[in-house]
Amino acid sequence: MLKEERGGDEKVFSNLKTVLKELGSILVILGVLILSLLVVAYIFGELYVIKPLVFTAIAALALGLSLRYSFKTAKEPEFKDAMVCAALTWLVVPALSSLLFIMIEGMSPLDSFFEAMSGWTGTGLTMIAHPSSLTHTAQFWRSLMQWVGGVGVIVLMLSILARPGTGAFALYKAETREERIKPSIISTVRMTWWIYLILTSFGIVLFFLAGMKPWEALNHAMTAIGTGGFTVTDKSIAYYNNFLIELAIIPMMILGATPFLVHYKMLKGNLRAFFKDTQCRAFVVILSILLVSLFAANYSLYGDVLGCLRFSSFQLISGLTCTGFQTTGVHGWSGTGLIIVCMSMIIGGGAGSTAGGVKLIRAVIAYKWIRWSLRRNFLPPRAIISLRLGDRLLEKEEIVKIVSEASLIIILWLLFLFTGICVLSSVVGPQFQLGEVMFEVASAQGNVGLSTGITNAGMSYIGKVMLILNMWIGRLEIIPVLMLFRVLVRGFEPI
Repeated sequence: MLKEERGGDEKVFSNLKTVLKELGSILVILGVLILSLLVVAYIFGELYVIKPLVFTAIAALALGLSLRYSFKTAKEPEFKDAMVCAALTWLVVPALSSLLFIMIEGMSPLDSFFEAMSGWTGTGLTMIAHPSSLTHTAQFWRSLMQWVGGVGVIVLMLSILARPGTGAFALYKAETREERIKPSIISTVRMTWWIYLILTSFGIVLFFLAGMKPWEALNHAMTAIGTGGFTVTDKSIAYYNNFLIELAIIPMMILGATPFLVHYKMLKGNLRAFFKDTQCRAFVVILSILLVSLFAANYSLYGDVLGCLRFSSFQLISGLTCTGFQTTGVHGWSGTGLIIVCMSMIIGGGAGSTAGGVKLIRAVIAYKWIRWSLRRNFLPPRAIISLRLGDRLLEKEEIVKIVSEASLIIILWLLFLFTGICVLSSVVGPQFQLGEVMFEVASAQGNVGLSTGITNAGMSYIGKVMLILNMWIGRLEIIPVLMLFRVLVRGFEPI
């Protein structure tokens, strides 16, 4: 009995060493990213920020290297280890990143952690009323967090510290990614970053030509393709009140919510890949249906066709792509209009993109399952009905497996959404209706960033903590978070 207990403790410690080693590697990458901000500080003459930058970078590097070398003999991560590592990473990385907002901008620890969590998860909700008043270093740090966070800090680590083998795939999958562009995971993540750089460069040029200044074009291109939504201007994109800039931003938001596999095929010359992809076709259909509904709901508010179409379409695309840029306030919208955009934020963009939400593929699966089930009711019990998902023809066993996995995520997602709504509605002021509370929580958990005005530095600390949890849960698609809680309560074994 004693031997069994000792063996179990050793196995738990072995799992813990693996998690801490991988966390150490990620913190090393974080330290290097923070050091890169020295270039921005030097260019804009913000030399007083060098000390906090170096301090934070050294703290991340020292902790990362000590973990990495203390547990250098740790085994390769299994999927459960990778999930725990992912959940911890998306807490520890924002925590260390928040030090820059505390030391450079003088923000409170909670507000700084909120800002960093919103940045890394690509949410875009902010505690900063006037982003234009920030130092250039802090502005770029907000954009860089969303740009790297869009693909994933673990994916960045894998692309730099080449890790062939099953451990790399476990880490890759734990950060809610499964698609392969190339045969191996390392070649896949490296190709993903090349595509990301190409799309970002395209966005910078496009925004500059549309009328943005170079600094604004750089930052907004990073947060648009990363579907993050942070801006360097006050009042988001409404600051410009420029139809041409809005027209330039819309395709960048859509590109950010498009799977990287589709980008790869299109860059290889297959321009039809977008319309052949199941998720992309679903995006077009869902956007069309919701846009007609939102236009009808908002027409009486704006009073003219072009104005209603302009503001409704931008906010809806921003919600469905989980970007979070705004060109108008939605506080005055009807409850119907808010619910329509809320639905778009819950659905989200494509799996394998930088967008959040429950993902288009799960919405497609739910729709096909309902249609498949209804068809079965009108056919004999022995009838064989297959279901097509993209190019795959699925039999009953495969259908049940895929639907079960999708249903689990959707149900848990809605459960945590409901919890967030209950908590936030109990702490916001009477000026906000239930529809606006639902909108705000859906925006946080969908990693969107659209806001009715509830999120600000003056909101209750309980509300801030709840939205932080929603952002964290939403980015990791819940399961890694539940795995972390389980490990904290019961340990790694048995799984």
